[in-house]
Amino acid sequence: MTSTETFQIPLETAEVYEARFVPGLFAEWAPLLTDAAGVRPGHAVLDVACGTGVVTRAVADRLGGDGTVVGLDLNESMLTVARRVRPDLAWQQGDVAHLPFPERTFDVTLCQMSLMFFPDRGRALAEMARVTAPGGTVGIVVPAAISDQPAYHGVVSVIADEAGAEGASLVQTYWSCGDLRELQDLFESAGLTSVTARTHTGTAHFDTIDGLVITEVEGSPLIDRIDDATYRRITERSREVLARFVTGDGALHAPLVGHIVTGIVPA
Repeated sequence: MTSTETFQIPLETAEVYEARFVPGLFAEWAPLLTDAAGVRPGHAVLDVACGTGVVTRAVADRLGGDGTVVGLDLNESMLTVARRVRPDLAWQQGDVAHLPFPERTFDVTLCQMSLMFFPDRGRALAEMARVTAPGGTVGIVVPAAISDQPAYHGVVSVIADEAGAEGASLVQTYWSCGDLRELQDLFESAGLTSVTARTHTGTAHFDTIDGLVITEVEGSPLIDRIDDATYRRITERSREVLARFVTGDGALHAPLVGHIVTGIVPA
């Protein structure tokens, strides 16, 4: 299970990510992951591939000043936005394949909606386990397979059809960790035990269908892989495939299915 997508983005895309992806999609999942991993006051927590910091902030709120949390990301643009939003928290640049921490540093290590972008997912989980203390928890969230996505299946098909090979590669990577058996095998190969998995159907909330399209295109590297005409066609066709998820006031409530997986570092 590997991927060549590294999701490197400029600052303006990171700003769109924080303004749109976080409230529209990711804010719902952060407390679910925090709960599943058993984060509590007194813990030292690492948020890997933290992006603009939605999970890091959720953990900080849970700790209530009793404990520590570090948000780590490879992308400095993401960290620039994270520091602007919460300058009081610890943010660090780093690669999940070579985490810049000693063994057994954290009680809990988390990763939300990013495992699919790591070039070597097995190594990433092994590194997350390495820096987690014995008895501690490693927890992730990833989207379920695209075939299990009633709303996003149509949008991804449109983008893959319109955006060419590079655009298709990007959007297909999002859903590439959706096999629960493969995820459990990855956790066990990383030496983690008591692996548990839960599938949750969340909701992507946007004011309009176009709001989702803007988020998916302008909040990701896709914006640099398509021209204006392609963007217009993606928007127009997405209106058709997502129409059944629009509420009476014109808002879009699109189901998003994800897997929450946790494992324990053996003593």
